[in-house]
Amino acid sequence: MSLTLNKHFIPTKNDANEAKATLAQLSSENCDAHFIVSTQSNQRAQIPESIFELIKAILNEYSLGHPLMIIPLNAELSTFDAADFLGVSRPYLIKLLENGEINFRKVGKHRRIRFEDLSNYKEAAKHKRLQAIAQVSAADDAEFGLEE
Repeated sequence: MSLTLNKHFIPTKNDANEAKATLAQLSSENCDAHFIVSTQSNQRAQIPESIFELIKAILNEYSLGHPLMIIPLNAELSTFDAADFLGVSRPYLIKLLENGEINFRKVGKHRRIRFEDLSNYKEAAKHKRLQAIAQVSAADDAEFGLEE
């Protein structure tokens, strides 16, 4: 089975219930090794602990009914998909790209943005917003004599 980038995996109510039951079963077992069993050949393949934890995290999100999308960090997105990920308009994203705030490359006339660069920008922008909120809050506290 191959994964398609930018494909949303949206759980139905039945999917969520099955994920919850599977997660409960996997979480209750205290094992040193984890395996995937092929239903056709009945062969077992051992999986690393990190993959097992990833599977449990996916099951947890699915059990809560949260849609998922799996994107490798080195995947390249179009400006349309990148703007959608950031929650901004495409013209605003292009302005960010052209101002050098997010790395990108051109393929012909098209811009491609690595998901890792988008994710880093989004995290940095969130950090800046939180700092600005803290500064405004501190200034308000000082103005109204609410400092500790």
